[in-house]
Amino acid sequence: MPDEAVEPAAVPDEAAAAGDRPTATPAQALSAMDDLIAGSMVGQQEMAQRLGVNVTDLTTFAYVLQAGENLLTAGELATKVHVTTGAVTGILNRLERAGWITRRADPTDRRRVRVAAEPEAVARVLALYGPYYERLTALFASYSPDEIAVLTDWFRRATELANAYREEMRGQERGTGGGGGSPEAPGG
Repeated sequence: MPDEAVEPAAVPDEAAAAGDRPTATPAQALSAMDDLIAGSMVGQQEMAQRLGVNVTDLTTFAYVLQAGENLLTAGELATKVHVTTGAVTGILNRLERAGWITRRADPTDRRRVRVAAEPEAVARVLALYGPYYERLTALFASYSPDEIAVLTDWFRRATELANAYREEMRGQERGTGGGGGSPEAPGG
């Protein structure tokens, strides 16, 4: 966490909170989304540096956290992060050496291993991301339930679209075309 003081959460604009939102075109929304993605990519890099890991390792750890008590296997993590099983083994080795994760035997299949987050690592990540997520939560709270439903729908559908498009590109690289079916979204 940075040494400087954390600014208080931004107070939502009163007009926006009252439901008087500016209109926007699809092109303006796309531009705003591009700005969010670029800022998020830079931010993830900075967060990873502050935590002493690389972005891929941090992303992998985020999927471990997201899984909660439903511990994932290395193969499931490889699919989510879009890396080979060999690459995910290297990622997990680094995270384990750094004290971020432990590997546990699968209770139903002793040949498989599941990945669990170490509580100390969870605390470090929450200390860094907590204030940011509090601000995001306050921002979402400035929207009506119907608006939040639209935002949530958009996030889910945009994620599915992005995953399908990446899969289509991979299919083209493999020479399979990749455009015909509805691939399962590996990151969702």
